[in-house]
Amino acid sequence: MKRYLIPLVLLTAMSGLHAESRYVTDQFKITLRSGESTSHKIISMLPSGDQVEIINSNSENGYSQVRTRDGTTGYVLTRQLMATPSARDRLVSAEAKLAELQEAPELLSAKLSKLQDEYQTLTGQRDQLQQQKQALDDELQSIKRTAANAVRIADERNELRKQVATLTREAEELKQTNRELGNDSAQRWFLIGGGVVVGGIILGLILPSLRVRRRKSSWGSL
Repeated sequence: MKRYLIPLVLLTAMSGLHAESRYVTDQFKITLRSGESTSHKIISMLPSGDQVEIINSNSENGYSQVRTRDGTTGYVLTRQLMATPSARDRLVSAEAKLAELQEAPELLSAKLSKLQDEYQTLTGQRDQLQQQKQALDDELQSIKRTAANAVRIADERNELRKQVATLTREAEELKQTNRELGNDSAQRWFLIGGGVVVGGIILGLILPSLRVRRRKSSWGSL
């Protein structure tokens, strides 16, 4: 019995020396189906931690309609969805932060110095942009004032044009009035002259007859 037991123990120990430990991966895939049951066809397999957008949920059959990052829509079991990222993704993020915190102080100092330089650069750019903005604001105000003056000058020019047109019309009316007055005066003097001539003619005709009558009367008295 001992003769068989000792080789068995040795064989077991040797097999234990060659064995290596492994861990089950947390990769898990769920089915994205075309409908709200297992009878509908599978569109794709969604890996654990993949982010989807819930379109609507059906509490009666336990399915939710979702949209993947590439725009594919389908149905998955609501219980297979989590409100937070998977533990694997959170662990990866935590390990990255831990590795960053465990970096050498020199690297952290260099990063800090770089960030400070970038901050100074951004501050200078901000000040420059503020100066440019102020200059543009001043230029805009100047343009607005110039535009306002231009509008005022245009209004004044239009008003002067109206006044000139009014004065020109009044001058023409005065000229016409003067011409009419001149014509009236000429006509009046013409009538007066005509009257004088006619009167002279009448007197010329009357006076001789009056002289003849006087002579006859004087002869009769003799």
